[in-house]
Amino acid sequence: MKIFIISLFPEMFAGPFAHSIIKRAVDADYLTIKIINPRDFAFNKHNSVDDYPFGGGPGMIMRPESIFRAIEHIRAKSSLESSRTILLSPVGKQFNQAIARNLSACDQLIFICGHYEGIDDRVRETLIDESLSIGDYVLTGGELPAMVIIDSVARLLDGVLGSDSSNTDESFSEALLEYPQYTRPREYRKLIAPEVLLNGNHAEIKRWRKQQAINVTMKHRPDLFVDKETDE
Repeated sequence: MKIFIISLFPEMFAGPFAHSIIKRAVDADYLTIKIINPRDFAFNKHNSVDDYPFGGGPGMIMRPESIFRAIEHIRAKSSLESSRTILLSPVGKQFNQAIARNLSACDQLIFICGHYEGIDDRVRETLIDESLSIGDYVLTGGELPAMVIIDSVARLLDGVLGSDSSNTDESFSEALLEYPQYTRPREYRKLIAPEVLLNGNHAEIKRWRKQQAINVTMKHRPDLFVDKETDE
């Protein structure tokens, strides 16, 4: 998969993408990530990319020219087949595991990170396939949401996690939170791991894990059951 990120602050991505699963995915060529600064496509000698909002109001708005040019540059050098352009925005659809799986099937993703008071809406009207949000709260820009979504999508790419079952057994894969996990020692400070996990009966272990996942979800995220019923 190829990922392009349009951001005024490329340096923000250096740390998160230089470690753990993302780094391994890049090193193994499952994933390539290129960060593009829209200032490189600015329309004037001062590399200005923002201006005052029409109609008045606080703050500055990102101008459309440099973003249009950056997108056109990306599309001219890559295939549009199985490609999606995503605007990170508080008005977007809330990101979830189902969307992550959908995006993981794409060959190319382009993320546009807004900043200041937002982006000229002609970008949204013309260039993007969808807007996504990671929650009902305000952030300084789209960089952190882009990191979250890319991390979630990358772990779903074939080969990235190593084990085929690693991402299918995780929380939200079936609208359920993950069941409790235990490891050695069997007993620690008089706290004992469940006997069922140690008896070697795989069918019984599977049933126990499914019931525990249901119990955990009912206790902590009952809304997931409501959401699933609504989708059906």
